[in-house]
Amino acid sequence: MTAFSKMPVGNGYGDLFLFINGEWIEADGRDTSPVINPATGAVVGCVPHATADDLDLALAVAERSFQIWRRTPAYERAKVLKQTAALLRERAPHIEWLMTTEEGKPLAEAKYEIASAADYFEWFAEQSKRIYGRVVPARRLGIQQLVKRMAIGPVAAFTPWNFPGITPARKLAAALAAGCSVIIKPAEECPATALALARALDDAGLPKGVLQMVFGVPAEISEHLIASPVIRKVTFTGSVPVGRRLAAQAALGMKPITLELGGHGPVLVFDDADLDEAARLGAANRFRGTGQICISSTRFLVQRASYDTFTQKFVAAAEALKVGPGLDPATQVGPLANQRQVDKVEALVADALSLGAKILTGGKRVSGTGFFYAPTVLADVPMEARVMREEPFGPIAVLRPFETLEDGLAEANRLPYGLSAYAFTTSAKTAMAVGDGFEAGMIGINHFNMVVSELPFGGLKESGYGSEGGEEGIENYLVTKFISQI
Repeated sequence: MTAFSKMPVGNGYGDLFLFINGEWIEADGRDTSPVINPATGAVVGCVPHATADDLDLALAVAERSFQIWRRTPAYERAKVLKQTAALLRERAPHIEWLMTTEEGKPLAEAKYEIASAADYFEWFAEQSKRIYGRVVPARRLGIQQLVKRMAIGPVAAFTPWNFPGITPARKLAAALAAGCSVIIKPAEECPATALALARALDDAGLPKGVLQMVFGVPAEISEHLIASPVIRKVTFTGSVPVGRRLAAQAALGMKPITLELGGHGPVLVFDDADLDEAARLGAANRFRGTGQICISSTRFLVQRASYDTFTQKFVAAAEALKVGPGLDPATQVGPLANQRQVDKVEALVADALSLGAKILTGGKRVSGTGFFYAPTVLADVPMEARVMREEPFGPIAVLRPFETLEDGLAEANRLPYGLSAYAFTTSAKTAMAVGDGFEAGMIGINHFNMVVSELPFGGLKESGYGSEGGEEGIENYLVTKFISQI
């Protein structure tokens, strides 16, 4: 039976594969790891792990296919990416079901994510046609000086489980648009969503071997791929500690790396803000994705005079959110993705309580099966608490008062993270001050919706470097070549 005939249909999860050299490869004696539905704790599939031989084959194929794809005219590359976007939109209902089954997020969030993934393929299809060079006037007659932008080479990409559709799409769309071949290792917790992207690219006519998709023990795969001279560029989305390690590995081979790492998003709520709107939007944003979003708001810093009122409204908004299985259309907050996340959230809450913090709502697991934890709001959290220093990556919001603009900015910028930051104010002067004063790569004023394909996505400080999306996104996969000719 062919791999295509065994791909999931309807509401079946289906078999899982490696995708190497244009072939869908089953486990066939390879190691596997279980894929668990976070809402039930049930195993829904087993993903095969690539062997060292599989990785060597993927590298050889990526090197060979790069020479073909880089010479493919931009208009032809764009056709493949546009067709991929069309197929993702056509197949969206089933891919959304797969994502919710393996990651746990509500169907409404999965729907947004697949629509956004398709947008990235369409956006970068057009950007592939705009890889412009330039002619520089020479200082002497008879000399032609050209500056050209060229694909950097085969790319090793690594993506996490919290956004199994949009994060691989960002990297794949930009790298392929630039003319690079790619070996990508998505998260083993959510393989079916990533494989659906690979299937769409394959069906859209991407030449065999330009994309390889592998799974396995993350450290083993990253070390094997990054050490290979075939790989010329690395891109990673994930935690700060892993990002540091991969950056060090890439540096040994003088390979550029794009890092989109963790955050601890501060929100400054000023006395002149619309408190109803700030509380409603803040709670929805904080607990979207069950808090497992790198650009989530985490620390709500509220100006003193408005602190009690905002706190009351925010807690009410958090308590109104419906927690449940993602496949239930009424669900607004799904389960955490795995048991590790539950353990981490419990440890952070326990640590804060031991130091004198108060729970205003939540602070416990939701009874029943699956990895559910109630939306939790903490107040009076001491600065030495772990949750004030570590990215919670779970359904925890921290409320804390501040006095002046300067005080608020000092706390917002205190941590080494610099991914996202937000503010609510009706003052244009204050909005300008926080926009300039925040040390973050992405800043939202009076709203939280900042992620679209045409805008850059990335952070500062220990939240990484390099932007994905927007005009900047394709730059990660290009090098500059200067040609002087007499």
